[in-house]
Amino acid sequence: MGERHQIRPLVAGTLRNGARNAVGWVVVRLGARQLACAALALGLAVTAEAGAGAANRNQDEIVQQGGGGGGGGGPTDGPTGTSTRTPTTRYSLANGCYGLRSVARDRFTLKRDGGYHASAATVGGAERFYLKPTRLGSYLLYDRNRRLLAVDALGRVAPAPKASKAADWDVHGRRSTGFKLRNRKEGESLAVARGGKLVLAREGAVFAFAPTTGCRPYPEIEVNASGPPRKGSSPNGEVSGLIDAHMHHMAFEFLGGRVHCGRPWHPYGVPFALIDCPDHQPNGEGAILENTVSYGNPAGTHDTDGWPSFEGWPHHASLTHEQSYYKWLERSWRGGLRIFTNLLVENEVLCELYPLKSEHAVRTGCNEMASARLQARRMRELQNYIDAQNGGPGKGWYRIVRDHAHARRVINQGKLAVVMGMETSKPFNCGRRVGTGPTCTRAEVTRQIDAFHRLGVRQLELVNKFDNGFTGVAGDSGDTGAATNTGNFYDTGSFWRMDKCDPTRFPEGYKPTYADRAPTAVYHNDDALVGNGLDLLLPSTLPSPPAYPKPPICNQLELSDLGQHALKRIMAKGMIFDPDHMGVYARRDALRELERRRYPGVVSSHSWSTDDAVPRIYRLGGVVTPYAGDSKGFVGEWRRIRGMHQGPYYFGFGYGADMNGFGSQGGPRRGPNPVTYPFRSFDGRVTFGKQRSGTRVYDINRDGVAHYGLYPDWIEDTRKAAGRDGPTLMREMGRGAEAYLRMWARAAAAARR
Repeated sequence: MGERHQIRPLVAGTLRNGARNAVGWVVVRLGARQLACAALALGLAVTAEAGAGAANRNQDEIVQQGGGGGGGGGPTDGPTGTSTRTPTTRYSLANGCYGLRSVARDRFTLKRDGGYHASAATVGGAERFYLKPTRLGSYLLYDRNRRLLAVDALGRVAPAPKASKAADWDVHGRRSTGFKLRNRKEGESLAVARGGKLVLAREGAVFAFAPTTGCRPYPEIEVNASGPPRKGSSPNGEVSGLIDAHMHHMAFEFLGGRVHCGRPWHPYGVPFALIDCPDHQPNGEGAILENTVSYGNPAGTHDTDGWPSFEGWPHHASLTHEQSYYKWLERSWRGGLRIFTNLLVENEVLCELYPLKSEHAVRTGCNEMASARLQARRMRELQNYIDAQNGGPGKGWYRIVRDHAHARRVINQGKLAVVMGMETSKPFNCGRRVGTGPTCTRAEVTRQIDAFHRLGVRQLELVNKFDNGFTGVAGDSGDTGAATNTGNFYDTGSFWRMDKCDPTRFPEGYKPTYADRAPTAVYHNDDALVGNGLDLLLPSTLPSPPAYPKPPICNQLELSDLGQHALKRIMAKGMIFDPDHMGVYARRDALRELERRRYPGVVSSHSWSTDDAVPRIYRLGGVVTPYAGDSKGFVGEWRRIRGMHQGPYYFGFGYGADMNGFGSQGGPRRGPNPVTYPFRSFDGRVTFGKQRSGTRVYDINRDGVAHYGLYPDWIEDTRKAAGRDGPTLMREMGRGAEAYLRMWARAAAAARR
């Protein structure tokens, strides 16, 4: 067990006999000079004016790193090594600078003889600790020499160079009672031996945190934005803001949790979150999937440097490295993003085929619904982590919402409404096998939809890459299409049933664009990660896909009876249906069912619905958000799609980033009128400089959308690319969040009919 001490706690009399009244007693009985001395002994920051009854009004707040504290609405961005206000709760310690004082000894902690001692008489002579939250109420104590208060292998309290559970401390208590610190690795608490040495013991000592200056902030990504994010004029008023209706923020758990390198957060911060996969080291030779996707050769190499240089990644065309670290997402929120749909995602076949897997994937057999539930849990863990950075439960800017009214309140508070969605090939475990049919029943589908609704899923698709028990798939183009078609055979026992489209099925008039995607030899970058992964890992003994007629072609599988049942249950729950990835016949069947029931809860989130569907979606009261891609191409899609808008419903526009493994992001736009820094957000409220991550500085003109924090820059680039239409584009993009909320509200009302 190493060095342990059984210590009878020695607690200052004022705290032992009623700390809640101690400060009041001091104020009544002491003058200003004596009050200042007594306040220092209690770990309080009280001004001399408090002796006359005027305590500092800001006493209960702290200065936060990166503008992150107090709900995340502050205008500052740069890190600070200063705390000017005393923490009242264990949560308000977040990202502040403190001296740690033993209440019993009335001495501050300093580093000495390879350990820590409570022997400094004043906070000025003490070690300064920057408190970086690891979760709600838990912290790393980081000193000016880049060392952490920790427990070593022998059980001694000593400095450590790297974060770990041994340096992770649960803090309990509040200012009025003092604080105790419990080590997360050893399960014992910080105590003080009789000579003043800090040790571990079952019964911990009581400490106070005294605000001070001169701390070295814990490493973090910069936001490089200044100005307060927009809030609404009332909780239920009209909102203004951008919408991303298609994102894969938890994709680090996708495909068994070992394909994707990096993650959007880590309890021990960016040095642990943004590192390459172990199997990619030392020069990327082991990254068979990344090398195949990016370089066309599994034996290739790539630069593996993430934090802090980011020489190798993130990159706008990289599909296996993290691009949505939470501080990058924060930058986009500050740029006006107000609705963010995160889609839980998995592909059972590719997960099974990839040789490396997490324990969870092995235990669950790569089941898509098990992976979706894990990702939903990760979303809530991230929400708690962001709350921790901002001062406590509910204070963060990232809020998972369950209904339109909740989302509206969140946005009008100036925060980000996060909608949970789902996009898998086998939703609700409903696959399809030739000879046996669907792998689910109506009762199972009902039960699963209800369960995922309780989990928080509010937007979903019925298909992704392979035909299933609900519907046929739209397929992919080019080499990706050939690979995913072979994957379809591997999963279902059948290739896609593609054939010539029947014009009589389109009474409004048929156009060649009303068709599914043809797996021809023509290259197309459709979901290249899945396509290349299947091409690389599927058994070579599988037959080749059949020859199909010359395009346009359509998948002959329609919406099945089970698919209709699922769709009806989705409508009954007031959920938002996304027809993307469905075969054109099946999508038309689904839209016909929505029209019959006058159900408006529909969104095409990332350009996987055909043009015949867009006017019907708008007439229903739905929303269309095309794939973001490059800024010039997006402006072209905005001009084209807004011309299809029909019906009386509020019009707003948005985008689907499809980031973190599926869609390559927009590259740098070459040509005139580039983005100039600094620039202002679409609504003019926030000013952005070039984004800095570690030692790397990003520029949209050079790097494109290398990570999610460059979407404000991309929005500015679309404004410039739109020329004279720029103001109109910004206005309609700013209406995107409101359009989605109104659609969601109508869907909820329709579900009650």
